[in-house]
Parts: sequence; structure tokens; C-alpha cells
Amino acid sequence: MTQSHRRISFCFAHTMVAAGLCLSAMAGQAFAQSTSSNMDGLKLSGDKPIQIESDNLEVHQQTNTANFNGNVKVVQGTTTMRSKDMVVKYKGQGAAVTSGDAKIDTIDVMGDVILNTATQQATADKGHFDMNSQIFTLTGNKVVLSEGGNVFVGCKLTVHMTSGEAKLDSCGKRVQIQLDPKSQQKQ
Repeated sequence: MTQSHRRISFCFAHTMVAAGLCLSAMAGQAFAQSTSSNMDGLKLSGDKPIQIESDNLEVHQQTNTANFNGNVKVVQGTTTMRSKDMVVKYKGQGAAVTSGDAKIDTIDVMGDVILNTATQQATADKGHFDMNSQIFTLTGNKVVLSEGGNVFVGCKLTVHMTSGEAKLDSCGKRVQIQLDPKSQQKQ
């Protein structure tokens, strides 16, 4: 591995990428332009450490940002998020993301975003996590949420992390849902 491509591994415990990163099946009836449902499995895991890896890390104390660039991988418990880049904005004077005492304001992930849990996966072009409102949004030309044989496709997935309520928008197209009848028999 060359010097310029050395991976940076960064670990701290915080509600950070609590990045809500736990997805639950989105079941329910499809609507022509959007669909809403509960994602009750979406929980913040503030008590579990978060491990972040990237090719490069730039911390800008004066603007309270941390830029993770290249092959970003975030792991918290059984949840993994991958993307090309991630920008973390944090609050507070004197708080440092490197010491783990920063309060996260927003997290933006860009480029081939993939969220995985033990049973679900979501893919998108971009993601925005607002830790103040506890809302995360995945957007892109094709946002796909899947669990087993159940697949939901749209262009914008908005999840309220506190309630688990989710909405999948079509952005002028149609929301597409494929439900596997076998998944309903287990309930």
C-alpha cells in the first residue's frame, strides 16, 4: 500500500453515526407517488462505539468539520455504512471530533452510499443525517431499500429516527415495490 493510500482508522464512542444506521423492513401499501410506513428497527445506538475508516481524514477545528475521504467505512454494532466521502459537522467551542467529545450536528455521505444491517440494505447516491431533528434522508437517481425478497425503489427515503416513520418518494416517477409472499408467512 502506498503512503498516499494508507487507510486511516478512527474509533470513538458517540451518538454520531448513530447514523441511524439500523434499517427495518418497510411494508405496507404502495402509493403512486410516494409511500409511508414505519421502520421500527431504526434505533440510535449511542451506547456502542463507532469505528470509522477512510483513506484520508482532514479535521478543520476552525469550521468544526471532519472530512473523511476515500473508501469510507463506518461500523456501529451490526450496522455498516460505506460511501466514497463523509463530512461530519459538529458543535461546540473547543470540542474536538478526534477526542470523541464533539456533539454531532450533521453528517453528509456522498458517492455509492450503502447501509447494511443483519437483515436489510439501503443504497443511494447521497445521504444526510440531521442529528438535531433526528431525520436522515437518502437520495439519488435510484434509492433501493431491501430485506430478503422485499424491495422498495424510489429516489428519496426520509426516516424519522425517533419514531421510525419512513417515507419513500418517487420524484416524478413511480415508487416500485416488490413484496415476497414468503416473508409475510413468518409473521
